[in-house]
Amino acid sequence: MIPGPEREAGQAPERGAGLREEVAEAANVLARLGLVTAYGHVSARAGESMLITPAADLARVTADQVIEVPLAPGGALPRGAPAEAWAHLALYRARPDAAAIARAQPASAFAVTAAVSLMVPLHGQAAWLGESVPVHHDAALLRSADQAERAARSLPEGEALLLRGNGALTLGATPGLAVARMWLLAAACDVYLKALAASGAASRVTPLSAGEVASWRAVGGELLPRLWQHLRCRSGAGLDPGEVQG
Repeated sequence: MIPGPEREAGQAPERGAGLREEVAEAANVLARLGLVTAYGHVSARAGESMLITPAADLARVTADQVIEVPLAPGGALPRGAPAEAWAHLALYRARPDAAAIARAQPASAFAVTAAVSLMVPLHGQAAWLGESVPVHHDAALLRSADQAERAARSLPEGEALLLRGNGALTLGATPGLAVARMWLLAAACDVYLKALAASGAASRVTPLSAGEVASWRAVGGELLPRLWQHLRCRSGAGLDPGEVQG
């Protein structure tokens, strides 16, 4: 299992009250970027628990509304937690390298999952999502431990998972970096759809080579945090998810 490049750079989210603030801010930015409507959530690992946004409009979530959920299996979700919190729990248990998770519904993700079973990176920044982005083929909501565990098994490595008919999940070393990856995933899906339209078939698109992917992933620890800072400062300016920053 290969941790994301920013994890290799030694970054880690702040604990306690500061981490609650990070989760809430990342959720606010995710909403302002237009990647969620009434549904979506952001979480972070906090020792033997996770901190997750409530079942509420992410644009209005505050740090004091963030809910703590134990990571240990067997318990019920606490009052106010989103029903798909099971997906976050399953990923934290399956992926010790996962420190934060974003859950959203980019429109372009719905289209890509209807067309392919695996999305390969076609531009450099898409490599920060993984060597490829798998598609979990069950469109049911991840509202049970069993459903969530099946989805988590679809992402043994990499930092993004497309859910057929149900949006996506992205991982990061901080809540902000998980949100930055969700924005990148929306952009990567847009690029992929345009390439499919131009070529007429997935077999005709030209993915990055393994060496090209490795070279981009090697600089992710430096460049992905810059994207997060850009998004948090510009998220109220109507930024187009298809705009790829250099």
